[in-house]
Amino acid sequence: MAAKKSTKRDRARCWWCGEDPLYVKYHDEEWGVPLRDDQRLFEMLILEGFQAGLSWITILRKRDNFRKAFKNFDARKIARFKAADVQRLMKDAGIIRNRLKIEAAITNAQAFLEVQREFGTFSRYIWQFTEHKTLRSPQREAKNLPARTAESDRMSKDLKARGFKFVGSTICYAHMQATGMVDDHVRGCFKYKGQK
Repeated sequence: MAAKKSTKRDRARCWWCGEDPLYVKYHDEEWGVPLRDDQRLFEMLILEGFQAGLSWITILRKRDNFRKAFKNFDARKIARFKAADVQRLMKDAGIIRNRLKIEAAITNAQAFLEVQREFGTFSRYIWQFTEHKTLRSPQREAKNLPARTAESDRMSKDLKARGFKFVGSTICYAHMQATGMVDDHVRGCFKYKGQK
């Protein structure tokens, strides 16, 4: 599938965002835009973990609830969550109530803080997997977008070695797409840029 025309100013967009205004806004303003802010990078990593097995639009529709439930993704606060917090989150219908994913978010907050201590910033650490630049393939079409790459394989392996959970290579690649480490806007999309 190629880029698809959308009703918003008749711009052609990547096929996956469809017509949903929330998805269109996410596509236009966030997806593929280089993100260097540690707290936002952490938020996206946690949300990608919660998305596993679900659609991204489900997560987008609950993102404000996630921000409230997870203290605006302040890793220092989440790292101190206890059993009572897990129980509170398991009762919160505004988020994805999956105990393993909730517990993983707490574990990941602790691991995230360790990475910050070691590298100075999480951004410096995570962007090393693309040599601190946005990767673009020369022929981006829907039919040949990968679900994982050698870079996401390396990222996944390193994150797991550091204690992170729900960070398989496919989740890592989705994180890379979402945070602009890779730019997978397809040919014909108004956000498409050629290879650098």
